[in-house]
Amino acid sequence: MHPRSTARLQLAAAAVLFSTGGAAIKAADFSAWQIASFRSGIAAIAILGLASEARRGWSRRAVVVGVAYAACLILFVLANRLTTAANTIFLQSTAPLYLALLAPWLLKEPTRRQDIGFMAAVGAGLILFFVGTDPAAATAPDPVRGNVLAVMSGVFWALTVCGLRWMGAAGGEHGSPAAAVVSGNLTAFLVALPLALPVGSHPPVDWGIVAYLGVFQIALAYVFVTRAIAVIPALEASLILLIEPVLNPVWAWIVQGERPGPWPLLGGAVILSATAAKGWVDARAGRTVLPAEAELPIVPQGESVR
Repeated sequence: MHPRSTARLQLAAAAVLFSTGGAAIKAADFSAWQIASFRSGIAAIAILGLASEARRGWSRRAVVVGVAYAACLILFVLANRLTTAANTIFLQSTAPLYLALLAPWLLKEPTRRQDIGFMAAVGAGLILFFVGTDPAAATAPDPVRGNVLAVMSGVFWALTVCGLRWMGAAGGEHGSPAAAVVSGNLTAFLVALPLALPVGSHPPVDWGIVAYLGVFQIALAYVFVTRAIAVIPALEASLILLIEPVLNPVWAWIVQGERPGPWPLLGGAVILSATAAKGWVDARAGRTVLPAEAELPIVPQGESVR
């Protein structure tokens, strides 16, 4: 098979694995803090075993960026247990909005005229989530609080992206993105662990779900992305990764029968459309493309994750 065809399949497989996160997080009979801790602990070990680049390139910057990434990971799990999977992933996909606001301040990257239109579109999509309040349900007992946590997860993902660019400013001298990913998962594991204890008794199927989240939904998907991103152009990669937020609510509907309301669906459509358009514009300009998924680092067009 042609290397680019293989890379497309790897990227699509990663997007599908990422997309199962919401349904799997809801399916495991653990507390949100237990899932956040154990999932990340398993993921850190798995990434260290699967990706050689994760075992080198450690630095102070990698640890600092890992703190922001850990907050993103924990908030993603907490939000999924309180609101719908659709709301969680769509609201987290507003991260490019916060990145556009933070980049001039943290990275000294000027805001372009095109960014203003993108920010307005994503902001409009964000507002739609709060036009009406979804009724509480078994899989979404506190939609309002969950929506707020999902927005915060997006903010910390934007900070993570800023941190990864900060690390890459000196051509890799300040550590590797893979080290930041492992550091973030280790930090999430340790921070959430006190609230995850005592563990209690759980059937093997629940442990299997948590193991799946760590090994496949995070670690293996991460490896697929890092292998494929060196071959696939940035625009194509960003569009393939949009499979994840599209499929995420589908799995929750199939597994839990979860049905998001019309306003969140409309808001999600606006956000994803704006993200796809921004990906196209940024790729043409040779700028970094921000995938919707918050489980992986991103890289500039044409560069691989070291």
